[in-house]
Amino acid sequence: MRDSSRLTRRAALGLTAAALPLAAATPASAATAIGGERLARAGIQAGDASTLPKKLTARAWLIADHKTGEVLASYRAHQRLAPASTLKMLFAVTVLGKFERTRTYRVTDADLADVPSGSSLVGVKPGILYSVHQLWQGVFLRSGNDAVHVLAHMNGGIAATVAEMQAKAKDLQALDTHVVSPDGFDHPGQVSSAYDLTLFARHGLHDDDFSAYCSTRTANFPAGGKKTFQIQNTDRLLSGAYGLRPYPGIIGVKNGYTSHAGNTFTGAATRGGRTLLVTVMHPANGGNEVYKETAALLDWGFGKGSSARAVGTLVEPLSEGGATASPTPSGAKGAPGASGTAASSSSDGPSPWPMLGGAAGAVAVLTGGAFALRRRRAAVAAAKSQELDGS
Repeated sequence: MRDSSRLTRRAALGLTAAALPLAAATPASAATAIGGERLARAGIQAGDASTLPKKLTARAWLIADHKTGEVLASYRAHQRLAPASTLKMLFAVTVLGKFERTRTYRVTDADLADVPSGSSLVGVKPGILYSVHQLWQGVFLRSGNDAVHVLAHMNGGIAATVAEMQAKAKDLQALDTHVVSPDGFDHPGQVSSAYDLTLFARHGLHDDDFSAYCSTRTANFPAGGKKTFQIQNTDRLLSGAYGLRPYPGIIGVKNGYTSHAGNTFTGAATRGGRTLLVTVMHPANGGNEVYKETAALLDWGFGKGSSARAVGTLVEPLSEGGATASPTPSGAKGAPGASGTAASSSSDGPSPWPMLGGAAGAVAVLTGGAFALRRRRAAVAAAKSQELDGS
């Protein structure tokens, strides 16, 4: 695996084009009113906040009904934060339907050359023949950035996949999301929100393959020849690992961790014929806290929150007839500011992927080049990324 501190020739050629749009696309301070005006407000939004769990430390969270799309309660729903590997939900929503599960692909060194150092890996090796089904198991169960990169190369490359993911986010009306890399790894400007991540989960769960993958607990993964090794889902509410019990009715969806983002998680569970979605981002403590706060919100939703009046809604995709929502003016009272634009540090040096990912949007922003390029170069010099998904 190539050290991510050294730019590939592709990344170097894309530096000039990529630098400008990424710097310009740093999230603005305005929140969006997508899903309802209350979701753009600061503070807890709920019909009766006194009934909510008392010890929620997350920087942002949201709970919604999967079927109706009603948001039952939220806190900083549109706060832009680093998503870590929960962004892989958008990757799956974008790419999952493109390849037959039975299609096979022999991985090359080039497919893995630019996986960022420190990434979570499932153990994909050059020269081994994998089915698409096995690669998706690597993405969903082990949050493998190596599996993501192989699928992205099959999809036309990293830059093309990033551009498609951004277009998909726009169609889903996930306007808080800015995609830099398909794997969710820490990069300057790569952000999403509790609202957007919940949109990705809701849309994804409409797909049978997405639902099956995110609810799979274990699988056998190729090790070369006829050998395999077992992989386990890193979603602790699903697996019951690290002292947690599996949550009753849990059906997924995706967890994530990086040194910059901390812990993020979007989970879904069904009880009494009702499915609820919860996203929790950046709780104060690591380890199991993101799962405990998710479980507490699910308990509330199935209990005291079962009759809660909606404070907003998860909008429908534009391609499926969803009404276009408008951004809140930048001076909107209570609009949460942007956050999560700095990358975490690592001794392995800056990753080339912010530049590659930004190249996909180069056509969109063509002003302020020299200033933006200086800002981008400074950001790249300071950005050193390390991801430890599922730890």
